[in-house]
Amino acid sequence: MPNLAPIESLSMPINVTCPGCRTRFTVGEQHAGKTGACPKCKGPIQIPKLEDQVVIHAPDAEPGATDAKGRNVLKPLKRKETKFQLNAALAVGGAAVLTAAIAFLLGNSKQQLESAWTYVLAGGAVLLGPPLAYAGYFFLRDDELEPYRGMELVVRCLACGVVYAGLWGLYWYLGYQIFGSEAYSIDGLELYQIGVLLAVMIGIGTGTAVVCFDLDPLTAFFHFALYLAATVLLRAIMGLYLLPGMVEAPPPRPMRLPR
Repeated sequence: MPNLAPIESLSMPINVTCPGCRTRFTVGEQHAGKTGACPKCKGPIQIPKLEDQVVIHAPDAEPGATDAKGRNVLKPLKRKETKFQLNAALAVGGAAVLTAAIAFLLGNSKQQLESAWTYVLAGGAVLLGPPLAYAGYFFLRDDELEPYRGMELVVRCLACGVVYAGLWGLYWYLGYQIFGSEAYSIDGLELYQIGVLLAVMIGIGTGTAVVCFDLDPLTAFFHFALYLAATVLLRAIMGLYLLPGMVEAPPPRPMRLPR
């Protein structure tokens, strides 16, 4: 009975397991169907025939749509990476400087625009909404997801920006209705009252960003925070209080000496 020597590589190797010592090794196809000795324990081993070998075939790939010659006509979708664009960054920076300059000029014209001041603030909030929504989405979006482009992106930015601007109107409405006009305009709101109004704004604004741009909640929060911080900063440039409802406390009355 010939000894079976393991092989390194052959065109059709046969896997063999010794029934005695359970040693596994590979022999050449010329030993198929023969009996040999285990190279380790010298016990007899019956080599299986070639046709007894189990061959595992990988499943054929789905061809998908094919033409008349059987060729695949579908092409895989290629991911388009959105790279940082210097021109876009310069445009955003220039727009920010221009907006700050306009806010400064408006702040110095408050007396002339006193009758229309509310409309000026409302119009500014609406005009700032869509550009800031686009800028926030550009910087905060997930790079692993296909970005929105074209008219679809424009519509989403417009919708998100209008809702963001409307939240300032909701802030004003709730401040008047819940805490009263005297507290809102004359005495000034307490910090906890302002916190309640801000919490409502942040909650709705975060949900709006999630719906409009498919952002996760934390990223959506920062998206709305960008708009909120920008509008608060512009209020400061215009010489207004950082938030509506903040009123400077009146100076204390002078003490009178007893007679």
